[in-house]
Amino acid sequence: MSDLHDYEVEEDKLGMTVTSGHVTLKKDSQNLIGISIGGGSPLCPCLYVVQVFDNTAAAKDGSLAAGDEIVGVNGQSVKGRTKVEVARMIQAIKREVTINYNKLHADPKQGKSLDIILKKVKHRVVENMSSNTADALGLSRAILCNDGLLKKLEEMERTAEMYGGLINQTQKLLKAVFELSQSHKAFGDVFVDIGVREPQPSASEAFSKFGEAHRSMEKFAIRMLKTVKPMISDLNTFLHKAVPDTRLTVKKYLDAKFEYLSYCLKVKEMDDEEYSYASLQEPLYRVETGNYEYRLVLRCRQDARTRFAKMRSDVLVKMELLDQKHVQDIVFQLQKFVTAMAKYHTDCHDVMKDAVVFPIEVDLSRGTFTYDTANSFDDGGDDDDEEEEQEEEEEEANEGDEVNRQDGVQTQTQGGVLTGNLLD
Repeated sequence: MSDLHDYEVEEDKLGMTVTSGHVTLKKDSQNLIGISIGGGSPLCPCLYVVQVFDNTAAAKDGSLAAGDEIVGVNGQSVKGRTKVEVARMIQAIKREVTINYNKLHADPKQGKSLDIILKKVKHRVVENMSSNTADALGLSRAILCNDGLLKKLEEMERTAEMYGGLINQTQKLLKAVFELSQSHKAFGDVFVDIGVREPQPSASEAFSKFGEAHRSMEKFAIRMLKTVKPMISDLNTFLHKAVPDTRLTVKKYLDAKFEYLSYCLKVKEMDDEEYSYASLQEPLYRVETGNYEYRLVLRCRQDARTRFAKMRSDVLVKMELLDQKHVQDIVFQLQKFVTAMAKYHTDCHDVMKDAVVFPIEVDLSRGTFTYDTANSFDDGGDDDDEEEEQEEEEEEANEGDEVNRQDGVQTQTQGGVLTGNLLD
C-alpha cells in the first residue's frame, strides 16, 4: 500500500466549510497547551484536534475546538507529518506556541443522526437497570450510570412525599380545630344568654363567666389558625413549585447526559472501526478523505459535553439550595406549628382554670324556667274529671264576681276570706 504522500486525495467535507486562523497559546508549568491530536500520515491527510481539555490554555482561549484542522506550528507546515511528530514539534517550543488552523464550521444538527437518537434511548433504558440485568440482556453499562444526582433526586422525591403527608395532616388538624372553635362559640353564646336572663346575680355572673370563657377559646383557636395557615402555604410552595422545577431541571440534565454519552459511544465505535481497518491494512474512505464525519462527531461530542457540564453544575447548585431550604424551613415551620399549638392549649387551659364556677346554685322557683301546665302528663280519667270540676268552679266564681260588680260591690278572695268594699 503506497503512502498518501504520493498522491492527492480529494477531501469529502460533507457540506461543511472551513476558515483559516492562528492562535498563540502560553504553555503551563508542564509544558502543555491542553489539546490532543488525531489523524495524520500515513492514513489521513489531515491532522485535527480530538479534544480540548478543561482549565488549560487552549480551553481558556477558546479559539481551538474539537474537529479543527492543524495546518502549522509557529508558521511551519505540518502537512504529511504524523500526529506524534506534530506533538513533538509543539513540545519542543517553550513558553508560547502559535498554532495555525482551519476552523471547522459544523452544524450540530447534522451530527445528530438516527444512530445517536437510538443510543440515547439505549442509555435511558440501561440507566434504570441493574448491572446483572444489563449483562443478561447484553447491554453495556454506560459511564455515569450510578449518578449521584439521581440519588439526590430520589431523596428529594421522598422529601416531597413527606411534605405532602405533613400538609394533608395539618389541614385535617386545622379543620378539626376550626370545627371545635365553632362549638366553643355556640356553647359560649348559650351560656351567656342564660346568664343575661338569670335574675339571681351570683348565678348570672357564673353563667356569663363560663360563656365568655368559651368565647375566648374560640378566639384563641382562630388566632392559632391564622398563625399556622401560612405554614401550609410555604410547604405548598416547596411541594408544588420548587420540587417540580427541580424535577424539570434534572430531566433536562439527564437528556444532556444521555446525548453526551451517545456521542462518546459513537466516537468509540468509529475509533474501533478505524483501528480494525488499520490492522488489516485496508483503506477507510472517510479517513482517506479527511475524516470529516469523525471530526463532526468530535465537535458534537464537545458541544454535548459543554451542555452536560453546565446542566450538571446548575442541578448541583439548585439541589444544594433546595436541600438547605428544606432543612431550614422544615425546622422553622415545625417550631412555628408547635409553638402555636402550645400557646393555644395553654391559653385555653388558663381561661378555663379561671372560669371554675361550678357548682352553681339556682332557685328554680325564681328562675326564668317556666313550664306549661297544658303539656303535663295525664295519669288517667280521674285527673280529667278533677280538672273539669276545677274549671266549673272557676266559671261560677267569675260569674259571682260579675254579679257583685254590677251591684256596686268589689270582692277579693284572700286566704279563703271574702271581703267587700261599698263604692262611693
